[in-house]
Amino acid sequence: MLEVAIVGGGLCGLALASSLHAQGQRTFGVFEARPRLGGRILSSAYTSNNLPSNGLTADLGPTWYWPETQPLISRLVAELGLASFVQHDTGVVLRLTDPDKAPDRMESEAVHGGARRITGGMATLVAALANALPGDTIQLSHELTAIADRGDHAELHFRCAGTEKTIQAKQVVLAMPPRLIEEHINFAPPLNGQVRAAMRATCTWMSDQAKVVIAYPQAVWREAGCSGNAFVTHEQAVIGEIHDACDADGSRAALGGFIALSPALRESFRDGLPILMDNQMAQVFGSGFGAKLEQGEQHYHDWATEPYTCSTLDRAPHAGHPQYGNPMLRKAQWGGKLHLAGAETAAYAGGYMEGALEAAARAMRAMPEPARQPEQAVSRHAHANQDSLARFSLWVSTQRSNALQRYRLQLNQGLATQNKDQLTQRALLGSVEQIYSEALRELDALPFDVSAIAIERGRSALTPDVLDPFDGFINALIEEAVQFNRTSCAISNFPGEHKPDQEYVQTIRRDLAAAWREFAFSANTVLVTKNACEGAING
Repeated sequence: MLEVAIVGGGLCGLALASSLHAQGQRTFGVFEARPRLGGRILSSAYTSNNLPSNGLTADLGPTWYWPETQPLISRLVAELGLASFVQHDTGVVLRLTDPDKAPDRMESEAVHGGARRITGGMATLVAALANALPGDTIQLSHELTAIADRGDHAELHFRCAGTEKTIQAKQVVLAMPPRLIEEHINFAPPLNGQVRAAMRATCTWMSDQAKVVIAYPQAVWREAGCSGNAFVTHEQAVIGEIHDACDADGSRAALGGFIALSPALRESFRDGLPILMDNQMAQVFGSGFGAKLEQGEQHYHDWATEPYTCSTLDRAPHAGHPQYGNPMLRKAQWGGKLHLAGAETAAYAGGYMEGALEAAARAMRAMPEPARQPEQAVSRHAHANQDSLARFSLWVSTQRSNALQRYRLQLNQGLATQNKDQLTQRALLGSVEQIYSEALRELDALPFDVSAIAIERGRSALTPDVLDPFDGFINALIEEAVQFNRTSCAISNFPGEHKPDQEYVQTIRRDLAAAWREFAFSANTVLVTKNACEGAING
């Protein structure tokens, strides 16, 4: 019997497996339905004989990460020793609003807000994580069909190579999109109705999208002073957003983009879509060299056609940016044996690779720790609680000092997207949830001596002391953010954000208060878990 079964071999599942392997105290297995790892991370190498092919890869899933607002992915890239480079944003931005006219040339702007790409494609991140795991821990082409609660363990039923396979595990982590879990997996007993409703309401990030990356002999758009960034918004648009997809020094050239057509239209235009994409690239970046952009090597992927990415509900169009962070998806089920993870369940950065890593860290924290040896107990008790509290208070003080800067970075990132709704609200919530997530990791790492700490009605006596450094944090940050907005030229074109009214501010306060309640509960859980571990050691 496994200690932990991880279902889903995307970034979340692999990161969790990496943490378990590093801990070295529990047996685990990763079960992936696809014949490959990575989930929505997919990089394709160029193979054409008449185009450069030495190292250039096309990211057909996630392409960027943002070091200034995404510390988990940034730290992982550094720990794995992967090279990265800044997304090319230098030059004119093109906007095509009329199919019968030339695009408008806009002043240079940093569309991607300091985003970075990984040299060799995002799939190198997946490969680095997978290669560090024991080979027998990864099982591909294993589709989970059912899971049952057996009291002290769970029983998982997989379909693989036309046969049925049963696995038993003490802990199960479903590192998958919630809608796919709800649609395809049978639970015995059934999950709570509120949990299932939350799953159905949570869109799978980018699941209804399609991407294309087209390689060319040379980056002629750069030679013409263009950044490669372009937005096509007329009704006949085929590729809605375009970006430079060259390698780090631009010697291997490519343009990438998101398809503007719905899944149904993409299917109906399937045979003619390659020609339409070529024609649009030539139209947008024409100006005398359009013909050079009509014979590129296309790498195209439609995520809506992937049964392990796109659920039936995801194929229906949804308005605006998906809302993530539903706390129902972060609660352990079946007495703590079953955990929901994946990027859509994250407390912050939902849908992004950062969110996948946040969810993996949360799942790791939520699982009961294995019994520790006496010599490990000595290490945990090496420092007095006052020292740990002082260190934590100092850490919180530093985060409070930098909170407004985090907010500004989140705001700039929001401005760089095409979704400008609730900018202030999303930026503030993203900032505080990021701080809270990091605080939980900091708290878990501190050597508190909890052997004599009382727990009454599930609450550790240390919890108030841990939460005290955050006193007034939310109110102060909201006031600073509102004041910043009033003096910011960047959002002066958005009156509701530039000078938010009282109703909007109250909505923000409610959101941040909910985030605070969840953090306070989680912080208490960390301390109570430490008590349980101490009890196991001393017992």
